[in-house]
Amino acid sequence: MGRHLHFDCFSGVSGDMVLGALVCAGLPWADLVNGLKRLKLSGYTLRQRPVRRGALHAVKVDVLIKQGFHRPLTLSRIRSIITASTLPDSVKMRSRSVFDRLADAEGLAHQVPAKDVHFHEVGVVDSFIDVVGGVLGCYLLNVTRVTSTAINVGAGSIQTSHGRLPVPGPAVTALAKGIPVYSDGPRHELATPTGVALIRTLASEFGPLPVMRSLAVGHGAGDRNPEDWPNVLRVFLQDDSAPEISHTERIMQIETNLDDLNPQIYEHVMDQLFDLGAVDVALIPIVMKKSRPGVLLTCLAPKEQTNAILEILFQETPTLGVRLQEVTRQVLPRRIVPIAIQGGTVRMKVADLGAGWDKAAPEYIDCQSIARRSGRPLKTVMEEALRTYRQTTRKKLRGRA
Repeated sequence: MGRHLHFDCFSGVSGDMVLGALVCAGLPWADLVNGLKRLKLSGYTLRQRPVRRGALHAVKVDVLIKQGFHRPLTLSRIRSIITASTLPDSVKMRSRSVFDRLADAEGLAHQVPAKDVHFHEVGVVDSFIDVVGGVLGCYLLNVTRVTSTAINVGAGSIQTSHGRLPVPGPAVTALAKGIPVYSDGPRHELATPTGVALIRTLASEFGPLPVMRSLAVGHGAGDRNPEDWPNVLRVFLQDDSAPEISHTERIMQIETNLDDLNPQIYEHVMDQLFDLGAVDVALIPIVMKKSRPGVLLTCLAPKEQTNAILEILFQETPTLGVRLQEVTRQVLPRRIVPIAIQGGTVRMKVADLGAGWDKAAPEYIDCQSIARRSGRPLKTVMEEALRTYRQTTRKKLRGRA
């Protein structure tokens, strides 16, 4: 029986916050420290300490660097170090996937190919511990399902070597594409590239706190301690019983008829709705009064995002009225299975149908990233991911026979 881990990113997320939250939720410290030794890195010491952030008690994990690498590391070198370690294969795969995302984001931010991105000598040791430690921590806690809230990226601006930039910075902005983020709280950067890359790799779903029977709750502290703001990452951990065939949830259905919107604007509107946390947006051709062709725009979203979605629809489209209704939907339980293929790691979204049957689909963004790096057709990458997953599943079934 696995466990379900939920990240509550109300004050953003960083690598050390993930480690602190997992330790606070019950991850044995000795197991984490000894497990990271299998990465075969030296020049650092890991320390944990209890702290307070606002009114909350939390764990702060510090990576004390004694000596970094003698020169910056490329993505291929980082992947080689992880592969050469004696860590479990699933930890290796997910850790490589996190660094792939970081390299892609830094490459977009600096307008260079991901393979040419260099991770700095001292900072890369910190990143190794945060990334591999976060993935390893979930493995040691037997976490098989991860969900997350929208990520608070903070507000204001940050000073960089390239000058002052708005929050979130370019790398976090690139990593946040396609997942729900928002800005709130003190005028600080609350989400780091490493933290967002970890959440993107680990989490299979984003949304508010689901119904959970918590086994443990953990708080991981960030470096900053702003006044009147608890700067922590909160996690909820529960034992997952045998999965139900489906579960029921309430959600808002928001729709409007459009017949005079420039078709070029539809993509822009859909992107904004998804950024606000919409779980689905559909455009359906319809025939309106006086036989005019039109489009029915339908959006499914969490109830708490209703007002924000209405604001987008009224601002970005010519509509003068929107229909709202709260509906019930049934959702198959799903999990994420990382699969190693030529060129990188692909997360497979797997939904359980019961009686040993499932349906699986490769994560589009993972396949797109591999296709861009390798120059292979996207369709070929997606087909290979699905074929590899099926082959791996059959081997496991034969092993149990």
